[in-house]
Amino acid sequence: TLAVNLKSCFRLTQAALPALRRSVAGRVLVTSSVTGPRTAIPGLSHYAASKAGVNGFIRAAALELAGDGITVNAIAPGLVEVEATEYVPAARHRLYREQRALQRGQQPADVCGAVLFALSDLSRFITGQTLPVNGGFVMP
Repeated sequence: TLAVNLKSCFRLTQAALPALRRSVAGRVLVTSSVTGPRTAIPGLSHYAASKAGVNGFIRAAALELAGDGITVNAIAPGLVEVEATEYVPAARHRLYREQRALQRGQQPADVCGAVLFALSDLSRFITGQTLPVNGGFVMP
């Protein structure tokens, strides 16, 4: 099982391929975002483009690795309240909270269940998908 983020999804996947092929249930899980593939935020065009690229990567890699029984998916959280997002303006945090169906801040623990599911045998027939985990901010 391999959980990776955007910066190294291709290289890490390539490096892990021998182990993934030997495993009974190889999983590649990449972090995407609600921003980019599903919604746009002014001033974040570079970020949106990179996350759209992640989603393209998982679809192509899912097709390429399916013959080896390896699934490739992404988790797309909304704005999670962590130290790394403290720079985000308070107005944007408020926007995310107010426009979610679940109107509260998104915590790291809110993403954990989806990650565990995506890496488990329960998701063995899901590949090439991006799972939104954003409290209903965006509903595909």
